[in-house]
Amino acid sequence: MHSRRVRATHQLGSNRFGKKVTTAKLNLLVIRSADMNRAQQFYEAVGLQFARHSHGSGPEHLAHESGGVVFEIYPPSDPAENTTSTRLGFAVASVDATISLLASLGAVVKRQAQDSEWGRRAVVLDFDKHVVELIETSPAQPSATA
Repeated sequence: MHSRRVRATHQLGSNRFGKKVTTAKLNLLVIRSADMNRAQQFYEAVGLQFARHSHGSGPEHLAHESGGVVFEIYPPSDPAENTTSTRLGFAVASVDATISLLASLGAVVKRQAQDSEWGRRAVVLDFDKHVVELIETSPAQPSATA
């Protein structure tokens, strides 16, 4: 009886190896930044809009919500904590314009904009050294701020 309830509440799909898996949807991504104002400046240049939040006695943080996914930026809870091994990707209306704006703010461009099998893309470092991939949306695709 219990397994029927599980089947009724979880959709099964197949992964690329043909194994049955429960489908899931990303709904939260959290990174850490030593300088919240600079992080906000960087990600707003990408096209995101943030609200400042604080839950209970927790620290103030930045939150952006789009398409049911919440992207949050928190200060580190201790000096050794970082999330720089996390690679982020955003779809933008114009990779070239976004790279130009980010470079003018002092961001490091790791890979200049170029056409690829996924579309026009570039790779930059945010001010905390997270690797951020930007890909240009076609007119039929929604942008990162939709």
